Amino acid sequence: QVQLVESGGGLVQAGESLTLSCIISGMIDNVSNMAWYRQTPGNQRERVARILYGGTINYADDVKGRFTIYTDNTKSTMYLQMNSLKVEDTAVYTCAVDVLVDISGSDAMKVMESWGRGTLVIVSA
Repeated sequence: QVQLVESGGGLVQAGESLTLSCIISGMIDNVSNMAWYRQTPGNQRERVARILYGGTINYADDVKGRFTIYTDNTKSTMYLQMNSLKVEDTAVYTCAVDVLVDISGSDAMKVMESWGRGTLVIVSA
């Protein structure tokens, strides 16, 4: 299994920066896609950034140019650097990864998702 733990959330003023981290443990070698999501009460979860297995990086339109997703060399930690924060960036941010899992008694594999519990980011005016 893969376990994710986020940290780095807090209260900041608009225009300031904050970097979130996500510690990944377990079957790190089986992790493929990696992503950051955010959600506010009453709204659906939104993907803000992701790194695909092949290295492609995608960002939500409203964070392009402000947020950066990256990992360390071992993929044991992923980060979300957030610059020029806006009030509307306020949300609970969670990290998630896709995990390739062997099917018992077979050479085939299946993809499962692992999620962190989230870290709260509050941006004040």
